[in-house]
Formats: sequence, C-alpha cells, structure tokens
Amino acid sequence: MKKILLASAMLFSAYGFSQLREKGTIEVTPLIGYASSTFTGDNVENAKTLSSINFGVNADYYFNNRWGIRSGVLLQNMGAAGDGGKLELQYVTIPVNANWHFGSTRKWNLNFGPSIGFLTKAETVLNGGATFDAKDAIESTQIGFNVGIGYKIEVSEKFSILVEYQGMGGLSNISTDSNEKIRNSHGTFNVGAVLKL
Repeated sequence: MKKILLASAMLFSAYGFSQLREKGTIEVTPLIGYASSTFTGDNVENAKTLSSINFGVNADYYFNNRWGIRSGVLLQNMGAAGDGGKLELQYVTIPVNANWHFGSTRKWNLNFGPSIGFLTKAETVLNGGATFDAKDAIESTQIGFNVGIGYKIEVSEKFSILVEYQGMGGLSNISTDSNEKIRNSHGTFNVGAVLKL
C-alpha cells in the first residue's frame, strides 16, 4: 500500500510541476476577447462604455521559471458611446510587458508594462445609422499602460488554455485638439490557446 501511495504522490507531483518553464522557453498564444472601453479626461462625464470583440497573438519569452517578457500584436476596438451615438476607434497595439509567473506550478501570471497603439479606424456612428470618418480628430498613435492577470489550464506539456483579464489605461491624449485631454480606458476578458514551441 505504501508503494502505491508513494507512486501516486510522485505521479501527481510530476504532473503538477509540468508547467514550470526553463530559461529560453517560448510560448505563443492566439487569443480572442470580449472588451469594454470608455474615455477618461475632459468633458467625458456622459461617456458610456462600448463593448466589442478583440483578438490577436501574444508571445512569452522566459528568462527563468518565474519571469519573462510578453509582447505581441493585438487588434483592439476602443471608444465610447453617448446619447446621440458612439465613437468607434480601432488600434493595432503592441504591448511590451514584464510577465511574472507565480503559484507552486506557475500557472498564474501577472503582467504589466507599456504599449503603443496605431490607429487604423476612427468613426462616429450616429443613432440613426449614419457614419462619419473621425480620423482627423484622433491622434494616430497612443501610449498606454497595461496590467493583466491570467491562469493557464494545462491540457498537455505543449498546450494549455489561458483565461485572463487585461486592462489598459491610456497615457497619451487621443484628441488632436491640444485644449482637450481625452484618454482611452480599455479592459478585456480573453481566452487563448497557449502553444509551447
């Protein structure tokens, strides 16, 4: 009986620690998420949240089994709604985040760092359905600060499912009017497929 218990303990121990990654490990994660965004700053008291679907791909490089760097390319929809319609913004965003893997099996991660977003679309959509190009009123790039937390559900040594929440607070003014200070605020719940290379 002791031998069976000892063998079982060793098996579960090996399984539990199989998510520990070594220096030089690379993980690639295609993901999709449900996002909510709004504005902060001047004259945005009546801004309401705008919901959207976001997607992209992240890559993690491990310096050791606790720390790594995370970057990628994300297509993010932002903006806000108001009484007369909404302003829809779309960015291609590149984050550069420190990524701390924690917990006994390192399945949890907390990431944080800056991002740069490149505007690809800016549109005012009125309640009646009419749309107007708003690119002239919006800066072509934005700088943000990201914070996120996630958990990996291991399927095999090479494949896991990531569930995470990512938040981004805009640091730069998105309005081309220098007298107006408006920033994006964005949060998204993501699900991703983690592939160990």
